[in-house]
Amino acid sequence: MGRRGNNSRKNKNVNTTTDGGGTKAISAKRKRANDMAQPGDESNARKKYRGRGGRVASVQVYSPVKPAPPPKEAVIDTELKKECSLKDKQGSREEQFLDSFLTETRFDQCPLSPLTLKGIKDAGYEKLTVVQEATLSVILQGKDVLAKARTGTGKTMAFLLPSIEVVVKSPQSTGLGPKQAPILVLVVCPTRELANQAAKETKTVLKHHPSVGVQVVIGGTNLALEQKQMRVKPCQILVATPGRLRDHIGNTAGFAARLMGVKVLVLDEADRLLDMGFRNDIEKIIAAVPKQRQTLLFSATVPEQVRQICHIALKRDHEYIDTVKEGTEDTHSQVSQMHLIAPSEIHFPLLYALLKDHIAEDVDYKVLVFCTTAMITGLVAEFLGKLRLNVREIHSRKSQSYRTKVSDEFRRSKGLILVTSDVSARGVDYPDVTLVIQLGLPADRAQYIHRLGRTGRRGKEGKGILLLAPWEEFFLSSITDLPLTKAPVPEIDPDMKKKVESALCHVDTKTKEAAYQAWLGYYNSNKKVAKDKNRLVKLANEFSRNMGLATPPAIPKLILGKMGLKNVPGLRSK
Repeated sequence: MGRRGNNSRKNKNVNTTTDGGGTKAISAKRKRANDMAQPGDESNARKKYRGRGGRVASVQVYSPVKPAPPPKEAVIDTELKKECSLKDKQGSREEQFLDSFLTETRFDQCPLSPLTLKGIKDAGYEKLTVVQEATLSVILQGKDVLAKARTGTGKTMAFLLPSIEVVVKSPQSTGLGPKQAPILVLVVCPTRELANQAAKETKTVLKHHPSVGVQVVIGGTNLALEQKQMRVKPCQILVATPGRLRDHIGNTAGFAARLMGVKVLVLDEADRLLDMGFRNDIEKIIAAVPKQRQTLLFSATVPEQVRQICHIALKRDHEYIDTVKEGTEDTHSQVSQMHLIAPSEIHFPLLYALLKDHIAEDVDYKVLVFCTTAMITGLVAEFLGKLRLNVREIHSRKSQSYRTKVSDEFRRSKGLILVTSDVSARGVDYPDVTLVIQLGLPADRAQYIHRLGRTGRRGKEGKGILLLAPWEEFFLSSITDLPLTKAPVPEIDPDMKKKVESALCHVDTKTKEAAYQAWLGYYNSNKKVAKDKNRLVKLANEFSRNMGLATPPAIPKLILGKMGLKNVPGLRSK
């Protein structure tokens, strides 16, 4: 969804975006060109198909006319001229990217309530994105929808706006306090960060609807506090993660009864919900809400497991709306991708050298370093902190309040490195990320692409580096179709090596022990690495030495038994 930007460009008619998408004032010339398009043109046509679940619809996305690039200002200084030229190029690329997801339909042309439109206007939104235009009228008719939409194209507002209209038009529950009033809209998100993001966007649009309450229930926060909030404050719209939602269904008095008032159920990022193992939770949530409801599934991909959930969640005559235009350039194709294969004993100094080089070449650096597990994330963050880099960390072992604080800080900041596990890999919008480093073997091709997608967003340039050991090189065979090149190996001088060794020595021993066990667990779950248990342990002990430990940490016998690593030579048990 489009949002005006006040400080991103000199031209006041050019707007920037948030995660919801973008909007841009168009020239009269471009508008005339668009006005010439006939209603029956293929670019705006909706085609009907018959799918497994009944009648469905597929929507061809809008292809707007590209505006002419802005004129370059004359400057005297040669270096300034180069800088301005680069900014013009980047700005033009971003505008073209935004245009590819925008329509000419304005929000004030939509059948939304006046107070909702006022909230949209105050938030700086002007025009609908493709996914919003394609789905809004269908959802407002009360139909179930499966929408295929890319992240960053305005899909959150695509389901929130019609859901808000359901709440606004519903008769108020007279005589019922907040703790008895029904929940009318239930939004289920795969991660805490996405849930908070969706709730924040909802509150922005609800600015002029003071009687409509939005609440968030997510893991990592105080359950009793959430129960209290729902007792004393209105909650017509609830945004939740699956696990915490089940906690409330089972443990919060009156909560199950309130869910029987749900009129709209939204499963956001349905493919990711299933990837993360929430299928059983989703089935229980579906069983906890009325059968006579409207259900909306939004998903970046529609694999078989999503289709299976559709049979359970959606009506037979649901609409399938595909807004991922065939041939649309994916985020990962806009990013300069490199891989670096190097012995694991130099991965720590290599990581430091890569970061130092990037910081030297970009004063506004903003780096994401992805690690394989939460514990290894903690290790790498502590290590980089000892090297006096400006670093933060986010992973599942941190409290939700901490994660929210750090996520917000990184979103606003420049000159910062965020070391993270995969809680930041998909859906969360961090603008202007200049570099993504993936340290170690990604779980699969999809994870590699989702991580990479945190940079090069909205048409901006980005860079990604995959750092692997030689025995991890097999992963490259799964991404041969992607434009990866070999990264130049940064220079590691003796002083840098000594500095890295000193930093590792000062990392807490307990952090290293936890990282060792997590490393063993992660790679033991990879079939190609774990098929030779003796080799696996040898590699784990090599990782232990790389951290600066003289002896591999002992692991509880119970855990070794669960891993199937009992009595493997080289392991120490306790």
